[in-house]
Amino acid sequence: MSATQIRRGMIIVFDGDPCKVLDFRHHTPGNLRAMVQTKLRNLRTGVTFEHRFRSADTVERAILEEHEMEFLYSDGTQYHFMNTENYEQIALDEEDLGDAVQWLTPGLRIQVEFYNGEPIGIKLPPSLELTVVQTEPTLKGATVSNVNKPAVLENGVTIQVPPFINQGDRIRVDPNEGRYIERVK
Repeated sequence: MSATQIRRGMIIVFDGDPCKVLDFRHHTPGNLRAMVQTKLRNLRTGVTFEHRFRSADTVERAILEEHEMEFLYSDGTQYHFMNTENYEQIALDEEDLGDAVQWLTPGLRIQVEFYNGEPIGIKLPPSLELTVVQTEPTLKGATVSNVNKPAVLENGVTIQVPPFINQGDRIRVDPNEGRYIERVK
């Protein structure tokens, strides 16, 4: 496809590696040729960089496969996942998983992204249900306010929760942003 068709969120192949387009700007300076200024993140290495394409350049759109997999366990250096369809197992490093590592609990089903048959990353679900294991007690008679308090969840992650949440409550959180959504009934 033409470089002028690049859009934010696309995954393209650049120098043989899949790269996600974080930002782009089509630029036509006065009497010079048009160009597309992009900000890319290499999905293999995690490096973010900028690159300028000429409008005549062509780019290849990356084709990613997604497979539902279940997190099994961590052996300290690698995280092991099992494909729920054919029971094949793969292992990913903490570097490949990034911030998603803290949200992994045994039995969690996630989408693993593959490029050319190699796993390159995971997509967490939009929400997770977890139990609060430690938080400050609720003050009796305290009115509802927008002041949140820290709470430690069963996976060890600390997030901010409303003052009415108590130890032992099940809550729904957004793992992608690390924020409280609601209390589970």
